Amino acid sequence: MYLIIGSGLSGAVIAERISNILKEKVIIIEKLEHIGGNCYDYIDETTGILCNKYGAHIFHTNNEEVWEYINSFETKWIRWEHKVLSLIDNKYIPIPINITSVNELLNETINNSKEMDEWLKKNQIKYENIKNSEEMAKSRIGEDLYNKLIKNYTYKQWNKYPKELDKSVLERIPVKNNYDTRYFTDKYQVLPDKGYTNFIKQLLNNKLITIILNTDYNEYKKNNDLSIFKKIIYTGSIDKYFDNINEKLEYRSINFIKEIYENMNYYQPNSVINYPNMNVPYTRIVEYKHFLNQKSNDTIIVSEKTNDIGEPYYPVPNKKNLELFNIASFFVKISIVLFLTTQRYKNLLYNFKYL
Repeated sequence: MYLIIGSGLSGAVIAERISNILKEKVIIIEKLEHIGGNCYDYIDETTGILCNKYGAHIFHTNNEEVWEYINSFETKWIRWEHKVLSLIDNKYIPIPINITSVNELLNETINNSKEMDEWLKKNQIKYENIKNSEEMAKSRIGEDLYNKLIKNYTYKQWNKYPKELDKSVLERIPVKNNYDTRYFTDKYQVLPDKGYTNFIKQLLNNKLITIILNTDYNEYKKNNDLSIFKKIIYTGSIDKYFDNINEKLEYRSINFIKEIYENMNYYQPNSVINYPNMNVPYTRIVEYKHFLNQKSNDTIIVSEKTNDIGEPYYPVPNKKNLELFNIASFFVKISIVLFLTTQRYKNLLYNFKYL
C-alpha cells in the first residue's frame, strides 16, 4: 500500500499509475475539501460558467507520451491557443513580446523578423556576469520594455523588484521576432472540455484508491502508523513536510476576488489581462467565459491580488529563500534515509523473532 499526500495533477497521476499498473492500494490525503489541488474547477451555479478556483490553467506539452496518456481517458481535450494582453498606456499590448508589442508600445515601425532582431540587438544591455532578474530582463528586452512591462509588474507579483530576485525568474522571458501573439508555442495546447476536476476524477476512479479530504499530513502522521506503507509520495510544499522547522520558506499568496456581471456579454476583450501599472491594485483579471467560448447571459471576472499571507502559491526566488530551500531539500533526503533505515531495522527485528 502506498500513501500519497496531495490530490493535484501530480498526486492523481501517480495514484492512477500505481493502482492501474502495479495493482496496489493507494491512500491519498488532501488538506483541502476537494480533489484537484490548484487545478480544481467548478460550474458556477448562478451563471453556469466553468471557473478555476485558483487561477487559470492551460495544458500545454510537446511530449507525445504525455499527450497520448491524457487522451487515454474519457476527457475530450479542446484546442486552446492561450493569449494574454497587458494594459499599458491605455493600450492592450500582446504578451509575450513580439513585433506588434514593440510597435504599439514604443511607436516603432518594425516590419519583419530581421528588423526585430536588429532592434533587439540595439536595445539589449550587455553584462559580463548577470547577477539578478533586472539585469537578465534588460539583457533580453532592453531598458524601455523592462520599465513598461516588467519592473512594476514583478514588484506587484513578488513584493520585490527584479533586482532583488534571482536571475532565473526572468531568464525565460519569451521574446519573439515575429507577429506570433500566442503565449505558448507547444504542439499541444488544450483545455479539458468538462474541466480539470472531472479529468482528475477519471484518474482516481479505481477501487484501489482511497481519498481522505480535509486532512493535513503533519496531523495524519501523528495519529497513523506510516510504516505500513511501501512508499510515501509527498507533493506539497517542501517546508510543510516538517512540522518543527524553525524558518519557513517565503511564499506569495493570491487573493481571488470574484465578481458576477449580469446581462453582460464580456467584461474585457480577452480571457487574461495583466495590469503592470502601480495605480491598479491587482496584477491581472481573468474572465472565464472566454475559455472554451462558453455561452451565458452573464459573465464572471476574477481579480488577483498577491500578498504575503494565506495559502502559499509561489516561493519567492531570492537568495535567502533559495538557501532555505537547499537546506530543506537536504533534510528531506536525511529524513528519507532515516525512514528507510528504521524500516530495515524493524524488518530485521521481525525476521529475528521467527528464526
